[in-house]
Amino acid sequence: MNAAVKPEPMIADVDHAHLDALEEEAIFILREVAASFERPALLFSGGKDSCVVLRLAEKAFKMKNAAHPSGYSGSLPFPLVHIDTGHNFPEVITFRDQRVADMGERLVVGHLEDSMARGTIRLSHPLESRNGHQTVTLLETIEEHKFDALIGGARRDEEKARAKERIFSHRDSFGQWQPKEQRPELWTLFNTRIRPGEHFRCFPISNWTELDVWLYIARENIPLPPMYYAHDRQVMRRKGLLVPLTDVTPPLEGETVETVQVRFRTVGDMTCTCPVESPAANATEVVAETLTVTVSERGATRMDDRTSEASMEKRKKEGYF
Repeated sequence: MNAAVKPEPMIADVDHAHLDALEEEAIFILREVAASFERPALLFSGGKDSCVVLRLAEKAFKMKNAAHPSGYSGSLPFPLVHIDTGHNFPEVITFRDQRVADMGERLVVGHLEDSMARGTIRLSHPLESRNGHQTVTLLETIEEHKFDALIGGARRDEEKARAKERIFSHRDSFGQWQPKEQRPELWTLFNTRIRPGEHFRCFPISNWTELDVWLYIARENIPLPPMYYAHDRQVMRRKGLLVPLTDVTPPLEGETVETVQVRFRTVGDMTCTCPVESPAANATEVVAETLTVTVSERGATRMDDRTSEASMEKRKKEGYF
């Protein structure tokens, strides 16, 4: 019988040359965005992918400085943007604000509740998931601040529709994504021409996998919201998922609330984001777990992506992240 092996020594022996190559590509893309557009911005939700992109942006545009609270001195050439649904996990919002304060960067927050007050978003009932409605607030924020490029942390391995995405993904004047009209990206040459009202979504870590992200987090010691690691949480078992108990996700009739040791593989709106059972208490242990998973993070944790196989593509065509 094979004896149990701790993951730490195995991870230390991993060849990180591929991470260096991915990092170099991402930094190149970030600098291309800054050079090609007049008013770019970086989408920062406090999630692990946006935290990785933020660290890459620090490396691309700042000077390493151990004395600085964030570890880097200087300023990014663009603001950070977050679309707040009002149903975000409190731990994530607290982390977001602290991270931005440590960096001393500008944060632009688009509030979905402001869109509701304007009447551009109407919910069918108070506990309806607001995740899909973010598109309206995002497009309103883009229009208000005249952003011509938004940098995001989407990866092609997350979901089928994301696999169709270009690194520089064109959006028309309605903010819509047309998969058949994406521009070729041969020889690392990007066509960034846009007409008035159009913009781009740019994805520096398109070619990364979930494992790459966690290897990089472990190597760079990137801070994350604590809910990404093992903790006890009250949940309900529903349709094969662990639904967290919150004010907006109460138990249904007949459901039992239980306390389970869990972690989140991704974070988003509380109404559609679920954790997984896990004892992984740090990034190295998460890497070891990620090596064995057979279901993507969105497939394993997002209720809104289970409505149909085309649900993500439909939302992206309407202007979703």
